[in-house]
Amino acid sequence: MNKSKSLNIWSRNDLQTQVANLKKNGKSIVFTNGVFDILHAGHVHYLQQTASLADFFIVGLNSDESVQRLDKSPARPLQSQSSRAAVLSALACVDAVVIFDEDTPKEIIEIITPNVLVKGGDYKIDDIVGGDWVKEHGGVVTTINFLPGYSTTSIEKKILEAFRS
Repeated sequence: MNKSKSLNIWSRNDLQTQVANLKKNGKSIVFTNGVFDILHAGHVHYLQQTASLADFFIVGLNSDESVQRLDKSPARPLQSQSSRAAVLSALACVDAVVIFDEDTPKEIIEIITPNVLVKGGDYKIDDIVGGDWVKEHGGVVTTINFLPGYSTTSIEKKILEAFRS
């Protein structure tokens, strides 16, 4: 049997309505955000762990323009936002993806007001953008440890070294 999942990439315009419907139906929401440029086992582990914390999992995805403003390699993002969104939304553990163009996901977090806000283990709870908002509204802010040995930056370096050889 061929089971396929349709891509669930929400526009900013649909976000508020979709979230209201979820909450009306008693669903708890977990949110995280990131670039997710070259999806690897570390990302998958992180996303699966995050998804297990609530009924519905929304991923905020940095737009191409916002990635370029981050302190990443000038070549990033390596994949377009539409490609990154398609890959993320096809994962069984991800229920919806929303692309944001701001430098931080603060606005998206305030629209969603998730029950659980998650970032990687390299963040301190008090430094997580939107954390105060989530806690003020009865939610939880937490971190998930990375799977050791996986990093998009290290993969990018390996690729560049291979081309130099």
